[in-house]
Amino acid sequence: MNAHALASAAYGNPRTAYKAPRAAEYEVIARITGRLRKAVEAEYAPFSKVAEALHENRRLWVELAIDLANPDNALPQQLRVQLLGLAQFTITHTAAVLEGRASAEVLVDINTAVLRGLSGKADVT
Repeated sequence: MNAHALASAAYGNPRTAYKAPRAAEYEVIARITGRLRKAVEAEYAPFSKVAEALHENRRLWVELAIDLANPDNALPQQLRVQLLGLAQFTITHTAAVLEGRASAEVLVDINTAVLRGLSGKADVT
């Protein structure tokens, strides 16, 4: 995610204390994943809430893809390629979910796996 998007999404208020980029990314992805999980798991969630959560998640992955495609991105090339593949899948799968052809649970699973990687922990819920 680029610095401007991270700052807007994670900090909001410029008076917020500084966070390391990895911690800021984790916070943003965790917040979006929580909203997505809540919308998907709600028994009678209105479609508008599900669509809003899906849209927010798709925007996250578009921002991540833009940052990953930047030649100045410091992540190892192989990891960048793998994450770009996840971004492409997420964007495509989101459209299928919105059209009623797929389930959103896999999107929550993908985000949770990314959170595990960012935290270095085996179990993130």
